[in-house]
Amino acid sequence: MSIAPGPRFLSVRQPWAWAIACGRKKVENRTWSTPYRGTVYIHASSIVERNGVDWIRRKFMVVVPGHLPKCAVVAVAELKDVVTRRQAARFGKRFEGPYGFVLTNIRPLRTPVRTLGKRGLYRPSPALERSVEAQRRRR
Repeated sequence: MSIAPGPRFLSVRQPWAWAIACGRKKVENRTWSTPYRGTVYIHASSIVERNGVDWIRRKFMVVVPGHLPKCAVVAVAELKDVVTRRQAARFGKRFEGPYGFVLTNIRPLRTPVRTLGKRGLYRPSPALERSVEAQRRRR
């Protein structure tokens, strides 16, 4: 089966989207796998997990911003690999699996691109792709 080229869109709850965008989180836990490898737009969903904010503060000893972007693409990354629990020892306690999307070359957007999210990994609309790519060039 051939996979269509082009970026994909992945919605992630806050503060995890923020942790990815600032380079603190390099594996995104998922209950499903994908054969796709390539560019992924990291979308901050409308949900903020308060226990995640506390966990990040304790684990990384960083201050999580009080206002986290929601309903917006906040970063662009490369989905390099998908690992299982057996393969994920290098991620330690940050891996909760059963699958982990390994993200590399993470680039935060200067200005988040507002849009509603969807579940899964899907193709962005041409208009959204243009908006995100325009933000990437402004870095």
